[in-house]
Amino acid sequence: MNGMVKTALSVNVNKVALLRNTRLLKIPSVVRASRICLEAGAHGITVHPRPDERHIRSTDVYEIAELLKNWPNAEFNIEGNPFHNLMELIRSVRPDQATFVPDSVSQSTSDHGWDLVADADKLRPLIQECRELGVRVSLFMDPLADQIPLAKELGADRVELYTESWARAFQNSAHVSTLSKFVESAKVAIQSGVGVNAGHDLSLENLTPFLKAVPGVREVSIGHALISDALEMGYSNTVRAYLDCIEAADFRDFQL
Repeated sequence: MNGMVKTALSVNVNKVALLRNTRLLKIPSVVRASRICLEAGAHGITVHPRPDERHIRSTDVYEIAELLKNWPNAEFNIEGNPFHNLMELIRSVRPDQATFVPDSVSQSTSDHGWDLVADADKLRPLIQECRELGVRVSLFMDPLADQIPLAKELGADRVELYTESWARAFQNSAHVSTLSKFVESAKVAIQSGVGVNAGHDLSLENLTPFLKAVPGVREVSIGHALISDALEMGYSNTVRAYLDCIEAADFRDFQL
């Protein structure tokens, strides 16, 4: 199977909201940050609203959805646990993509993917509902190649490979063996007819080598590192730097 894929950059603005929520003010503005990132060339905006609204609030979701009406080619990705507060927002906003993440209410950040053997019966009807609403579904997954075909069986359109293990291994000798798991998982996804997204702790340092090696990545969702870089470089320069990292991967052909 031959193909060429251009990786999209979706900016996760959760950390902008987290900073705003430390004061009873409206700065920094999540909507303004989203607009500047889109103007700089970002292909979409990601939010992960949690039940306690410790960063993204439901009002942010609606305001970003309104903003994106002016950006018809940009995508809105809402991620979170579909058994918490996610589905209400999906039904109301109907984003381009819903990324189902199996996090608990108390987690500070996502730290594992779905077990599709154990969770299949619970996920299936919610995936079907999203697809009936016209919303693409991506499942947050560890790089376990044997689980990937189950995503297709459940009706998911994509998987988002959880890349923290790659980020941790990037600076040491474990990066080769770690990366091979992502390569294998991506190949299995493509062979199964499932699109590949990736996200979590991707950065200016580790993004290009990841994309050069892992075939068919359609989208990367980046928040913590990108917003941290933006504190020094500004939103626009930072988005362009990440787009340069994607460009440096050369939108390579992949051979299976």
